[in-house]
Amino acid sequence: MRYWSNSKISDWIRGTPKPYAETSAGWRKWNKEAREKHPIRYWIVEEALDKVQTFIRSPIEKIYNAKYYINNRFVTRTHSLTAHPRDIRPGDWCDVGNRFLPCLFNELVDFVEIETAWKHIAWDNEAAKKYKAPFYAKGWFRWRTWRSPEAGLDHLDWAIALTNEEWIEEGEKPEPTSQSIAAKEVKELYLWWTTVYPNRPDVYEASGWSAYCEKRRQKDGSDFWGHEDETEEEKLECQTALDLSHKIEADYYAEDEAMLIRLIKIRQTLWT
Repeated sequence: MRYWSNSKISDWIRGTPKPYAETSAGWRKWNKEAREKHPIRYWIVEEALDKVQTFIRSPIEKIYNAKYYINNRFVTRTHSLTAHPRDIRPGDWCDVGNRFLPCLFNELVDFVEIETAWKHIAWDNEAAKKYKAPFYAKGWFRWRTWRSPEAGLDHLDWAIALTNEEWIEEGEKPEPTSQSIAAKEVKELYLWWTTVYPNRPDVYEASGWSAYCEKRRQKDGSDFWGHEDETEEEKLECQTALDLSHKIEADYYAEDEAMLIRLIKIRQTLWT
């Protein structure tokens, strides 16, 4: 919502222009100085005008809240964690412990491709044109279904480049802001889930177990072969493939667990 007290005409009435952005200390200083300089004009803009705006916008806000309730309840379903059908097919059984990874990372994907993408175009008409955002991607008509991985990643890259340069003393070395550090972590986790995880080699292919099983099927002419007639060479090949498959599975499990822990640690930064 655009507050009337932030408009140019409000600056004229108040007699003191309002900063576009400030630190908490900066806002306290500005409020104190603006109130002391023109107390009545300050009250008209910062208190009376806000109350008038709230009264006039009340019916619109009720419609707006109803729209977002419907969207949250039936479209984005922000009350639940969901897995993409490519990870857990609807109707398939999946134990609770196996739902955590896809559900949490699917939510991260939505956060980057929908919520973060929206932040990148919400107040930038040129960016909206660049990413071909439809009319329902921003503004009053926003319906949280527009998805743009490119816009989401570009916004993260913008955030990653943020430093504390504006708040440090001359000669001090700029450092990444907390927003930059969080954005870097979000991007790494997003890319891991979308590019690394789905392209990890299949355990049985990578270990040689599939190749060994196919060799035994061809030798025995049946899918129901046993270990009774294995040669010493075949026994060694079989055990080597099994041991390697167990190691790869353990490595994948450890990687999944590490990524889940990283995601949990940054959960407080995932908001719009």
